[in-house]
Amino acid sequence: MEPKRIFVILCLIFVLSIALVSTGIAYAGGVRGIGLLGVMFFFTFGIIVVLTQLIPAGILLFSVIAPSIFPTRKAEMPVRVT
Repeated sequence: MEPKRIFVILCLIFVLSIALVSTGIAYAGGVRGIGLLGVMFFFTFGIIVVLTQLIPAGILLFSVIAPSIFPTRKAEMPVRVT
C-alpha cells in the first residue's frame, strides 16, 4: 500500500474512534435520540480543532524553549577574531 492511502485510513480510524468515544460519553451522560448525533459532531470536531491548534503551538513552544535546554553550539571550537 502506498503511504498516502495508509495515512488516509489512519485519519479515518482516528476520527471514527473520537466520534465513538464522544457518543459513548454522551450516552452515559443521559443524552438520547437525535441529541446523540449533535453531541457526537460537536465533540468530534471540537477535539479535532483543538488538536490542530495544539500541534503547531507545541512545535513553536519547543522551538523557543529547546535552544536554552539543548545548546547546539556546544561542540564548536571558539574562534578568536583579530
